[in-house]
Amino acid sequence: MGLREQITEDMKTAMRAKDAGRLATVRLILAEIKRKEVDERIEVSDEQTVAIVEKMIKQRKDSITQFEAGGRADLADIEKAELAVLLAYMPAGLSDAEVAAEVAAAVAASGAAGPQDMGKVMAIVKPKLAGRADMTVVSALVKKALAPA
Repeated sequence: MGLREQITEDMKTAMRAKDAGRLATVRLILAEIKRKEVDERIEVSDEQTVAIVEKMIKQRKDSITQFEAGGRADLADIEKAELAVLLAYMPAGLSDAEVAAEVAAAVAASGAAGPQDMGKVMAIVKPKLAGRADMTVVSALVKKALAPA
């Protein structure tokens, strides 16, 4: 069963259980998938679905930070609940050691010599780690690996 089918089944389960919070979040995911399909006239793959969910996770994290800074704990709690539902659809994350090993392998494979080659390394590592690691952490590791000693 593909990721989209799993999300659809989870929507049905949430409807039967009358779980309004989970249902709303799952519907948001399906709406975003449908929007992408209509806008680009494509059939969304599992990889694209993961990218959509990843983008939604990033939005929720940003919102939580803003709401907490603004003293709106009630809205931050709603975003945290949505974030928990979204995280369930992400593939298993990699450990810090696994991410560091992938970055080292990408640096070696690209023949990168310095910070100016960061784009080459990111082009290699991003498809491998998308959805499985926080790309801001990966970017920081690449910068550190390419920094002059």
